[in-house]
Amino acid sequence: MEEHFGGFWRRAMAFFIDKVILFFISVITLIVGILALWIGFPSQYREILPEGLMELSITFMVVYFLMSVMLDMFYFTYFHGTVGQTPGKMMFGLKVVQSKGERMTLGIGFLRWVGYVVSKIFFYLGFLWIAFDGKKQGWHDKIVGTIVICRRKVVDGESNPPDEKDLDKDRDIL
Repeated sequence: MEEHFGGFWRRAMAFFIDKVILFFISVITLIVGILALWIGFPSQYREILPEGLMELSITFMVVYFLMSVMLDMFYFTYFHGTVGQTPGKMMFGLKVVQSKGERMTLGIGFLRWVGYVVSKIFFYLGFLWIAFDGKKQGWHDKIVGTIVICRRKVVDGESNPPDEKDLDKDRDIL
């Protein structure tokens, strides 16, 4: 089986799946946080000190935002740094590998996440770059020297897993 780079649409769908997973985790965290905030703020002060409740709510939202960013960072750093695949990439048969053939590490996973931030800052141009790049690398891939490969080939609409001998070719892409 000839390995090929993960294309824009397949990667976009995998990223969407990952963001849906993170969204549900964030919603659950938000609900738990709101309940804790409501229970923790005594009822006799809710009507007397509306500005205190407002200040507490603003603090809560800042903490919630920071927690969401940390969750996103942990999710992508962990999955890319340990196995090279997020659940979304697993579903679409994609894998992140270093272009020089070394193993993925948590440090590389973290730098790749920082590259996500850079790719988003300029109106997501770093992600759109994937569609036009010869190796299908986004800015985040170029920053850390990674590529995304397809681990499965698609024949007549069916996805076939790679042969055992093909699994060792992850390092031999370039």
